[in-house]
Amino acid sequence: MSRPARRPEDGDLPWDVIVVGAGFAGSLVAHRLGAHGHRVLVLEAGHAVPGAAATTTAYRAAGGGTPTSPYPRSADAPSPDVDELTGRPDGGFTATGYLLQHGPLPYASGYLRANGGTGLLWTGLTPRMHPEDFRTADLGHGRNWPIGYRDLEPYYRQAEQELGVAADAAQQRRAVGLPLPDDYAFPMRPVPASHLDRIVARALGGRTARDPAADEDALLTVSTTPHARNAPPTRDQGGARPAHPAGPLCQGAAACVPVCPTGAKYTPLRTQARWAPGVRLRTDAVVSRVLVDGTGRATGVEYHAAGTTHRVGAALVVLAAHAIENARLLLLSGLANRSDQVGRNLMDHPALLTWGLLPQPTGPYRGPGSTSGLEAFRFGPARSRRAPFRIEIGNWGWSWAGRPPQVETAALLRAGLRGKDLRERLGDRLGRQFSLQFELEQPADPANRVTLDHTRPDRLGLPRPALHYDLSAYVRQGMASARAVSEQLFALLGAQDHTRYDAGPGWPGRLEHRGVAYGYRGAGHAGGTHVMGDAPGTSVVDAWQRCWDHPNLYAVGCGSMPSLGTSNPSLTMAALALRSADRIHRELTALRRPVTLAAPAPSPSATPTPSPSPSCSREPS
Repeated sequence: MSRPARRPEDGDLPWDVIVVGAGFAGSLVAHRLGAHGHRVLVLEAGHAVPGAAATTTAYRAAGGGTPTSPYPRSADAPSPDVDELTGRPDGGFTATGYLLQHGPLPYASGYLRANGGTGLLWTGLTPRMHPEDFRTADLGHGRNWPIGYRDLEPYYRQAEQELGVAADAAQQRRAVGLPLPDDYAFPMRPVPASHLDRIVARALGGRTARDPAADEDALLTVSTTPHARNAPPTRDQGGARPAHPAGPLCQGAAACVPVCPTGAKYTPLRTQARWAPGVRLRTDAVVSRVLVDGTGRATGVEYHAAGTTHRVGAALVVLAAHAIENARLLLLSGLANRSDQVGRNLMDHPALLTWGLLPQPTGPYRGPGSTSGLEAFRFGPARSRRAPFRIEIGNWGWSWAGRPPQVETAALLRAGLRGKDLRERLGDRLGRQFSLQFELEQPADPANRVTLDHTRPDRLGLPRPALHYDLSAYVRQGMASARAVSEQLFALLGAQDHTRYDAGPGWPGRLEHRGVAYGYRGAGHAGGTHVMGDAPGTSVVDAWQRCWDHPNLYAVGCGSMPSLGTSNPSLTMAALALRSADRIHRELTALRRPVTLAAPAPSPSATPTPSPSPSCSREPS
């Protein structure tokens, strides 16, 4: 039975658990452990953030900006952003800001260091990984997981309840091939398909497209994408009550990145609002080192706050600070690196974008950035020859391609259009825009890595993360297949293709493959930097995300994932976090279990009596 929770005071040390990072994984771990009565201290490097309404007001007042722009910045915990990368006229790139980049290609994603983390400004898409995604090494590329889809499936369900996922189970079984039970229902009904989704579905449904790497055509089916945003709830079998708590429904504000103005999209702050009293959050606390004793057990952390260095102890430590920051902290601490894999296997979803004009209005900028997609290229035999990809149908015109409405307006003004002519031309051009986003899997590669640069420290004097990043021939071949599929889709849609990857400022992620130019954006899906495995010599953490070298130190999050597949990883990260939290609870419970000792041996003159069998608490398997 869980003990009653109480609010810890500042002087109560040590804690049961210290969680480093208050984003997706950290908030979920703290919530579950706090519900069991454990005393949890959460240390977040960034600032506290205002509510959605205040953030929306700040974003509008600034006239828009990058994804991190409306959130308070911390000089002690900088947030990398996409505007720190610039393409060069020769096709290379330059990088400024917090992340130091030394690779042939840029790691093109940012992340937010603030309470709630990048979970404040994510897109809200929550597809599950395909069962095939857990065995990529068997397909000839990357690494296998030490667990499979079936091991994670119960936690997928729990994560979908916690996040409030809106989706259609029948569609996920049919279009994605997920082995969902016949009676399973997601907490909420799917987010409605957009007007553009319906146009594309009518034109493509039942048609086929040929992948150059495949031996057969792929059947095209448009299906809605799972979302962690409020839609009308499903009902239990009796139909009497909603299966998920009510909340504000998505109103289609088209501002999911960087902020949902109504709060319909899930963020970690929603989970934090339900933390037990035994969970305490400290923001502006930059952890610089994990402390260990002579046996390798973690004893606490060192952190910087308000110009002072602090140390705090706990029975167990959980790192949940982002794939790059977790790796950086392990490297700063000199821990968990017997395998030489800390910081290695850095992955993302390089996103190839294509864009054009449809013959009819598409109704852009209404609703989330993507509500539907095509799933046929995520799995199958062609995966052994090229990187798989998922196709998102983009509802926000050409904005991610670098041509948002204000850029289009400026171009027409430079062309001399004014008044009625400007309005009509702008309305026609913006009204027919659409884009396709091909999110490609990037297999784990130890050459893609995070290291420390001691020559250019941050404001606290700590080495900054330095990245080496590249895309393999396998991923580039996936881009070539994606581009070929895009051309067929545009032809079936009767669309004008305006896709161009010109060398210069707008395309830092530009590359050539077999003489053809391609460009990619980062999807913000960092993974692999403290990779999970089945042996300490080849991985950093075990199947529970526990560091092999330190039995009470966990590194949770996408950094543990040996592969990303083609699905947005937030739901899988949440499922892994809940699974690890259950294991941590069992460990902490075992530590508290009373030890039964044998009675003292009787003296020779005493009458012998039976004694209890000796036992002691041991770590659960």
